[in-house]
Amino acid sequence: MSTAPEIQRIAAVTRNTNETKIRVTINLDGTGRQNLKSGVPFLDHMMDQIARHGLFDLDVECDGDLHIDAHHTVEDIGITIGQAFALAIGDKKGVRRYGHAYVPLDEALSRVVIDCSGRPGLEFNVPFTRSMIGAFDVDLVHEFFQGFVNHALVTLHIDNLRGDNAHHQCETVFKAFGRALRMAAERDPRSAGTIPSTKGSL
Repeated sequence: MSTAPEIQRIAAVTRNTNETKIRVTINLDGTGRQNLKSGVPFLDHMMDQIARHGLFDLDVECDGDLHIDAHHTVEDIGITIGQAFALAIGDKKGVRRYGHAYVPLDEALSRVVIDCSGRPGLEFNVPFTRSMIGAFDVDLVHEFFQGFVNHALVTLHIDNLRGDNAHHQCETVFKAFGRALRMAAERDPRSAGTIPSTKGSL
């Protein structure tokens, strides 16, 4: 008995403004392959964590107004990845919907919980121990996730439970986010392709 092949969950988005020009491609059923050219090296390092731990194939290219600062670039990349994720996951039939992960790195520990709810919501509790990680302003981590949430239409809770090293704090957040998102977006073999909501839609 043959079964129909599963639809590939791949999406590409181009977003151009006066501040940034961004191209994003995501494959939710990938292997963690990545091509990251944001112009912000630390952001590339963090997006690499999302791809590798989420097992998403992720291509991001951005030409942003870095002569001003990295704010627009980081926020707009979050927005564009969110848009691509929403397109790739589609109507959410057969997905797990919820995902969570705890990730440690030495002294740091973070927890991320996600609901592909169709409603944007962010709870972000990360008490960074310093304001800069090299040349990267840690305030931009919140902006990245706010942009993602607003356009992926997910509910996202991010908590850094402990940590003394800001780089470790940040890395545990992005690793946990990748793993939680992977869990939420995974196909559930027991769902029979239904939408995981009593409403019948997400």
